[in-house]
Amino acid sequence: MTLDKEKEWADRAKRYLKAELKRADVSYQELAKRLEGHGFKETEASVANKLSRGTFAATFFLASLAAIGCENVRLEDV
Repeated sequence: MTLDKEKEWADRAKRYLKAELKRADVSYQELAKRLEGHGFKETEASVANKLSRGTFAATFFLASLAAIGCENVRLEDV
C-alpha cells in the first residue's frame, strides 16, 4: 500500500470515529471510561492524541465503536 493510500484510510477511519462519537454524544473523557470495560487503559488525552493523529489500531477502533454502542459499520460510510 502506498503511503498516500494509507494516510487516506487513516483519515477516513478518524473522521468516521469522530462522527460516531458526536452522534452518540460521547466525549473523549467518557470514551476513555467506557473503554476500560473493554480492557483498554486510555485517558482523555490519549484518546484525543489518537484521534488527532488518525493513527490507531483496529482494536482501538472496534472497541471504541462497541463502547459507544455502534453495532453496524457500513464500509461505504467510512
